[in-house]
Amino acid sequence: MTFETDEARFWALLEDAWAGVGPEANGARAALAKRDPEEDAFDAAAEVEEYLVRVLTALRQATEGLSSEELTALDRVVERKLHDIDRRDVHEVTDGSDDGFLYARGFIVALGREFYEAVSRNPRLAVPDAECEALCYFFAHLHADLFGGFPGTGSGISRETATNPTGWA
Repeated sequence: MTFETDEARFWALLEDAWAGVGPEANGARAALAKRDPEEDAFDAAAEVEEYLVRVLTALRQATEGLSSEELTALDRVVERKLHDIDRRDVHEVTDGSDDGFLYARGFIVALGREFYEAVSRNPRLAVPDAECEALCYFFAHLHADLFGGFPGTGSGISRETATNPTGWA
């Protein structure tokens, strides 16, 4: 499979997990992506954060039967998405320590493709103090649970903060 195929699969799995949470959660999630970036998003983000445990539980249930190779491919997608928004302009909005910024990027990815792409285009749509630590290594941990170790993505990139040279130039 190609990265593009794996990426499409990741976004589809995540959307399916969100679909199971219901329309109220999905409306709040969509509103974050479409809001005026000058608007305070703290309450809306807190509302969405409340649903993340259920979303990640559904995502785990949907993927725990996958092979080592399939989980590695999904981990590679998350790794790339986190790396691509490892940027100074996104950090200026979310702030936080190195770990805090990683978790903030986890929140951005966890909300799905629409929010991720909106923030990528306009970092002012990111939300300060919103985090989803669990997504950052979600598939790596699932892989370890099922197969006894973290997968080797072979990508040569890192999801850790300030490791994207283009984003911090």
